[in-house]
Amino acid sequence: MLQMGVIRPSESAWASPVVLVPKPDGEIRFCVDYRKLNAVTRPDNYPMPRTDELLEKLGRAQFISTLDLTNGYWQVPLDESAKERSAFITHLGLYEFNVLPFGLRNAPATFQRLVDGLLAGLGEYAVAYLDDVAIFSDSWADHLEHLQKVLERIREAGLTVKAKKCQIGLNRVTYLGHQVGQGTISPLQAKVDAVQKWPVPKSKKQVQSFLGLAGYYRRFVPHYSQIAAPLTDLTKKKQPNAVQWTEKCQKAFNKLKATLMSDPVLRAPDFDKPFLVTTDASERGVGAVLMQKGPDQEFHPVVFLSKKLSERESNWSVTEKECYAIVYALEKLRPYVWGRRFHLQTDHAALKWLHTVKETNKKLLRWSLALQDFDFDIQHISGASNKVADALSRESIPESTG
Repeated sequence: MLQMGVIRPSESAWASPVVLVPKPDGEIRFCVDYRKLNAVTRPDNYPMPRTDELLEKLGRAQFISTLDLTNGYWQVPLDESAKERSAFITHLGLYEFNVLPFGLRNAPATFQRLVDGLLAGLGEYAVAYLDDVAIFSDSWADHLEHLQKVLERIREAGLTVKAKKCQIGLNRVTYLGHQVGQGTISPLQAKVDAVQKWPVPKSKKQVQSFLGLAGYYRRFVPHYSQIAAPLTDLTKKKQPNAVQWTEKCQKAFNKLKATLMSDPVLRAPDFDKPFLVTTDASERGVGAVLMQKGPDQEFHPVVFLSKKLSERESNWSVTEKECYAIVYALEKLRPYVWGRRFHLQTDHAALKWLHTVKETNKKLLRWSLALQDFDFDIQHISGASNKVADALSRESIPESTG
């Protein structure tokens, strides 16, 4: 970084610690713990683009290309007054950034302002969500012209793209967690997988777990009690622990699942309103739900998430599982919440971890630093009140590969 001009020696009074984190591909990720600096940083309220509007533009196109800007934030120079605040400690001395480092509170807003200026006047065929640029056209000839204009802008600005992450001239592409193109927009598959693939309950406890999820939204389901009656009967004291699954049970199960995946329960996101994320973990998995208040002032789910833990992950401590549930959920929900203020509900152990984790647990510290780009306030929620995420974590499914 010193040779590239990314950093320089510093004499700043600021000094944040550094953590070197191994990446899945064997490379090392250089992370600076800016939590204390972020706590006293005034937020930049530059607006982020509406994900639904970007997807709607791309969905109508016949040809789409996406470009990934290399080391996104590092392509933004820092003002002199800001450089000293970016200082960090290493065993070789004190250094500070010449460019925008990852982890600063206002980095997303700053970078969005840059790409909006980069594409100014090209909005009819080019959009960007942070470092993900998309070019879309109705004909191949137009697409070649549009792509050339965007690439020229990038070259003139002195920016670069990461070739291996680009998608060029395709009919359908993956963008912001969706498959888009040729008049269709396919939502994040995890939006319904967690409910759609819910296994048939084999025990009374598993029935109770499913009813905990469905029952939370019973106010949106006409005649909920009658529909759920065959399942509710299985949880009575006189019933055996190993449930006797009947055709009536299966019909009730299918109907409740279908309801959870459609109106009036599941709602499309409104990017003008704040989101609420709730997370939870159990011995076997993690679960989360993204919610928003509807016109009825009730919280409706937007996305259900669930992931089964591997054997190694199952051996983690309770705190590690709870924290992983947060990290997993926010990474999956990035197209909805990144660059926007939102609320996060979790239990007390995870709340304490987010503020106090030290270098003694590298895993927790790595996760804490990974969340620095997100802007959220944390709310404590008791286990008894967290029925949806709790149910999803207990009946979690293997992560979707779609």
